[in-house]
Amino acid sequence: MCPPEHFGVLYEINPWMHHRVPVDRERAHSQWEQLKRTLEQAGAQVEVQEPRPDLPDLVFTANAGIVNGSQFVPSRFRHPERQAEEPHDVAWFESHGFTVEHLPEHVHHEGAGDALPFGDVLLSGYRFRSDAASHAYLSRLTGAAVRSVELADDRLYHLDLTFCPLDERRAIVAPDGWDAYGRKVVEALVPEPLVLDLDETLAFCANSVVVGSTVVMARCPPAVGRRLEAWGFDVAVCDVGEFLKAGGACRCLTLALDVTVGPQGARSAGPGGRSADSSTPS
Repeated sequence: MCPPEHFGVLYEINPWMHHRVPVDRERAHSQWEQLKRTLEQAGAQVEVQEPRPDLPDLVFTANAGIVNGSQFVPSRFRHPERQAEEPHDVAWFESHGFTVEHLPEHVHHEGAGDALPFGDVLLSGYRFRSDAASHAYLSRLTGAAVRSVELADDRLYHLDLTFCPLDERRAIVAPDGWDAYGRKVVEALVPEPLVLDLDETLAFCANSVVVGSTVVMARCPPAVGRRLEAWGFDVAVCDVGEFLKAGGACRCLTLALDVTVGPQGARSAGPGGRSADSSTPS
């Protein structure tokens, strides 16, 4: 995680961002600290990245890249406003012993914001922030089979606003965010989906972090909570309203460090065990 010392909506690169809407820095910092505490109480160990004054969106560490064991594949940001984050992220991962392998310069992909492992495949979104062409390179670099999903609503500009793995069989899914073929891809991939309606989706329910049997989320409508509890999960709600002004919630503010993708990364998970997400968000 990266503290929001310099967070603000200073430009507009998604429909949620309006630079005339001020961010309450004190409130943002309090919300970030509460999220960090909640993750730690659920069993996560959190590493903290140094913020930089010129990088207000560095706080959204999910977009830094893809972690695959000791390998790190940094993002290639589409928007110039975020491209300066790339060397900063690479330096952090190199200093922590990761092997960094790069995507080609001509393709865009925004890390764990647009790619999440489920079972033995990597589900990856494209259109608004990432290129479909990046998926073949991701597969080559990580060794994982990549399943592509085209995003269909610019409010749901990243895959992690529409998809949250819960364990090896279950995931929170938001079909309103995908085209017809993408819906079929996810339907074939996830045996037991928790399907969100559009209102639940736009409440950022899918942008959640799973630590063991705890699902940490920005909001939890009653129907979503009942389904999760019936499956044996505990729900922890964290107010991240200041970050919603920039179009990001709980998952956007974290990057899992103990992830291995592909067949070697298959994990038994769920209540009482390791989650399909991570016990070490960073």
